[in-house]
Amino acid sequence: MQKTGKRNQRLICLFLLGCGLFSYPMLAVFNVRGMVLGVPVLYAYLFAAWAVVIVLAARIMSRRD
Repeated sequence: MQKTGKRNQRLICLFLLGCGLFSYPMLAVFNVRGMVLGVPVLYAYLFAAWAVVIVLAARIMSRRD
């Protein structure tokens, strides 16, 4: 029971992190003119943040406590 409780807490924290990463203030910070490896900064941020959320979710779900 405790394993699922910890996993649920981690997933809730990940959800809140995702909400923070994709909220307006964070998006406004990266909405600037400029390029990162030929990609607009905002798009690069969105891709990187989404990848981080996916990797963290995979680690949480595959972890054996």
